[in-house]
Amino acid sequence: MGEKLYAITEGLQDTPMHYCPGCHHGVIHRLVAEVITEMGLLDKTILVEPVGCSVFAHNYFKVDAVQAAHGRAPAVATGVKRVRPDAVVFTYQGDGDLAAIGCAEIVHAAMRGERFTTIFVNNAIYGMTGGQMAPTTLEGQVTTTSPDGRKVSHAGAPIRMPEMLATLDGAKYAARVAVNTPANIKKAKAAIKEAFSCQLRGDGFSIVEVLSACPTGWGMTPVAADQFIGERMVQRFPLGVIKAEVEADGT
Repeated sequence: MGEKLYAITEGLQDTPMHYCPGCHHGVIHRLVAEVITEMGLLDKTILVEPVGCSVFAHNYFKVDAVQAAHGRAPAVATGVKRVRPDAVVFTYQGDGDLAAIGCAEIVHAAMRGERFTTIFVNNAIYGMTGGQMAPTTLEGQVTTTSPDGRKVSHAGAPIRMPEMLATLDGAKYAARVAVNTPANIKKAKAAIKEAFSCQLRGDGFSIVEVLSACPTGWGMTPVAADQFIGERMVQRFPLGVIKAEVEADGT
């Protein structure tokens, strides 16, 4: 028999996911699960999941999980990490959850340098609740609440969360990646690993924004959605490491 090229990572349950065809949540789940498995963190990791498309993420990750109210995952993660400083804690949040209703929570968690990791999934739309405009919706992008396209004069420009959080002293690692191509997926995994490493060193807050497709909400095929990320989203949301600080006693 030939060499086995693909296997379900130990960090995920062997169960079908509820996400729409072409959605990137499954890819991102796998990357996070691979990282925590390869780093030997499965038995000490705690997921904090809020309201959004990933509200059932606890069904897929083989880690303990806590459900948070919409936007409040950073507050819950702060409590979990302070009570269990030995645990590896991460929030998994969408753009509506993190950048809209939960904006204050993520800003103050980063400001305080809370030692947990945030995986921020940006698909530029409210995916679960009907495709409304989000804080990260692109200029001119059509949504159910911006049928003529987002107008900067009315709604402002799409917000760049990692760049904003990187200005805060407590934020030690901030990066933006995408998962629309194999090469980008490889880079995304490396960034996620570094974010968890930042937490393990005790440096401070870490965040990785992942540009993600929502073919259903965008009204596109999965292939067109991948192209939209490469052609449109990365123009507004440049990929790369935005901030990487290691504490003086870090190695």
